[in-house]
Amino acid sequence: MYSSRVKTGAFVLEGLNSISTTYYFFYVFFFLKEHFGFGSRENLTWAIAHGAVYVVASWQGGRFGQRRGYLKAMQLGFAGMSLCFFTGWLVNLAEPGRTLEIVLQAALMLGATVAICFTWPNLEAIVSEGEPGHRLQRLIGIYNLVWSGAGALAYFTGGALMELLGGRNQIFLVPALMIAAQWGLATWLASQPGAKGGHGPAIHGSVASPEERRRSAVPPKAFLLMSWLANPCAYIAIATAIPLIPTLAGSLELTPRTAGFFCSIWLFSRTLTFVGLWMWNGWHYRFRWLFLAFVGLIGGFLFIFLGAGWTGLTRGQALLVVGIAQTVFGVALGLIYYSSLFYSMDVGDTKGDHGGIHEAAIGAGILGGPLVGAMAQWLRPGSPTAAAWAVSGVLGLGFLAILWMRSRAARPGSGGSASH
Repeated sequence: MYSSRVKTGAFVLEGLNSISTTYYFFYVFFFLKEHFGFGSRENLTWAIAHGAVYVVASWQGGRFGQRRGYLKAMQLGFAGMSLCFFTGWLVNLAEPGRTLEIVLQAALMLGATVAICFTWPNLEAIVSEGEPGHRLQRLIGIYNLVWSGAGALAYFTGGALMELLGGRNQIFLVPALMIAAQWGLATWLASQPGAKGGHGPAIHGSVASPEERRRSAVPPKAFLLMSWLANPCAYIAIATAIPLIPTLAGSLELTPRTAGFFCSIWLFSRTLTFVGLWMWNGWHYRFRWLFLAFVGLIGGFLFIFLGAGWTGLTRGQALLVVGIAQTVFGVALGLIYYSSLFYSMDVGDTKGDHGGIHEAAIGAGILGGPLVGAMAQWLRPGSPTAAAWAVSGVLGLGFLAILWMRSRAARPGSGGSASH
């Protein structure tokens, strides 16, 4: 088991990693739009390549940490990301020509995607390894607040930083320097006493009380499977929204700075939802909450992109509609993500490579959303809402699948109430 010093250091690395990677992976689409003239279709295609690599690399990153050590895997990941971002800065500085730079930047993005997959699965593993149930629940709650809060802060400030430093420096140089510092911290942690974990399964019992588990006629294993399906669906929506935000910002007449402020609402809403779910257990094993979260996911996502173009709305009214939709979207994302983690802790077997599997499932959503959105844009190239409608349709299919899973899993004669 890792020492408290190492686990505290892992939380620091987690926060820095969330900030630095948000600056690049979220704001690169503004850079692509400004520097290369990319529209929604091209940005979604870029996101497809990122998601395809993420699915495979995250699983392998978790396995590498399981076999060779979590801190060693993170050192490798931080070194790779810093090198890719710094090289991307130099490539843009050299201005080799539009086509060649697009190819080089795409290659560096894929390299950075591989590298980041050696960080998140192993950060999750360090935090959770060897912890009993009550401490694991607390540490996972802190973990969620750190990465989501740091990411929200990064997106909120990223647009202003881009205007202050310039796109090249904000997208490439700042993350490169931050991640180099993270490599130094990970190297120092690896030299500390208590830095050699067992890299085996975490020891924990049931997190939920027997009363919580009897709330529903649906068995706990079914909640686990439903949440595992819902979480990739949530990331389908996220991975589609991020490449489309520069176009959304343009239709709302937002600069990168004001877009960072306004379009971070859903990120802060998700973080506040994590706080509420961490402190209140009334949602455990109540299907109505997962049901409402999925409805909010679809409705919030759709209205974010429909609200900006509604005929008859003033700019202020459109901003209000999109702001409310972002709030609903963030709450839904928070409940779905937390459900996946909670039911995994309570029902699933937490293994050393679980972080890699968890991230690979997220990667499936990161790939699937832009893929569906890009196909819609190619089929209807002039439509500003084609991607939003197509992805909402896929989310609707996921929602129907969860309803079907719930109906099949309900236990006749159980002490729980089927209305939950």
